[in-house]
Amino acid sequence: MKKITLLLLFLCAGFTSMAQVEIGLQLSPTVSGNRFIAEDRYNFNKENNNLRLGVGVIADYFFAQNYAFSTGLMYRSKGAEISYTETDDSGVARSSKDDIAVQYIELPLTLKLFTNEVAPGTILYFQVGGSLNTKVAAQVNDKKVINGEKVIKRFNIFEADAKLGGGAEFQLGQSTKVFAGLTYHRGLTDIDDFYEKKFGDKNISVKNNGVSLDFGLKF
Repeated sequence: MKKITLLLLFLCAGFTSMAQVEIGLQLSPTVSGNRFIAEDRYNFNKENNNLRLGVGVIADYFFAQNYAFSTGLMYRSKGAEISYTETDDSGVARSSKDDIAVQYIELPLTLKLFTNEVAPGTILYFQVGGSLNTKVAAQVNDKKVINGEKVIKRFNIFEADAKLGGGAEFQLGQSTKVFAGLTYHRGLTDIDDFYEKKFGDKNISVKNNGVSLDFGLKF
C-alpha cells in the first residue's frame, strides 16, 4: 500500500506540472449490498440493501482536453444484512442473520472521458476504473464487540473494487462546477474470512456491491 501511495503521489506531481487539475468535494449516498460465492447448503442470501454514505475529496488530472485521470480520497461505508444456515452442536439447522457495516478509506484510480458541450455550460462524463480500499471501522448487528472480540478483526484489511459510472457537469463560474452522476461499485475481493472459519470451508467468499448517487462541487 505504501508503494502504491508513493507512486500515486509521484504521478500526481508529474501531472500537476503539465496538466490542468480540478479538485472538488463529493457526497455519495450508496445503496449497498453483498454477493456470495458458497455452496447452496449454506443458503447465503442478501436480505436487503442498506443505504450507506460516502464522502471525500476528488481530483481530476486532465492529460488531454477531454480525458482525465481521476483519483482522490473517500470515506465510504459498505455492507448489508445477510442470512445463512448453520448447524448447532445438536445437529439442528437454523437460520442466522448478520447486518454487516464496514467503513473504508478509498483510493480511486479511474479514467474519466468527457464529451464536448451538449448544452450551454453542460458536459457529460463517463468513468471507469477501480479503487484500493483500507478498512477503518466495522460493526455487525450494530455491535463493535461480540463475545469479547472486536468485530473489526474479522474483516480483511484491504479490499479492491471496480467502478463504472457516468454523469453530467455544469459550469457555474469561471472555475466552479457542480456534478451529478451514478456509479456501480463491484467488489473484487473477499471482505472477511469469518464464514470460512465458521463453516470450515475455504471456498466461501463474501464481496461488496453497490450503486451510488454522486454529487459534488469542483473548483
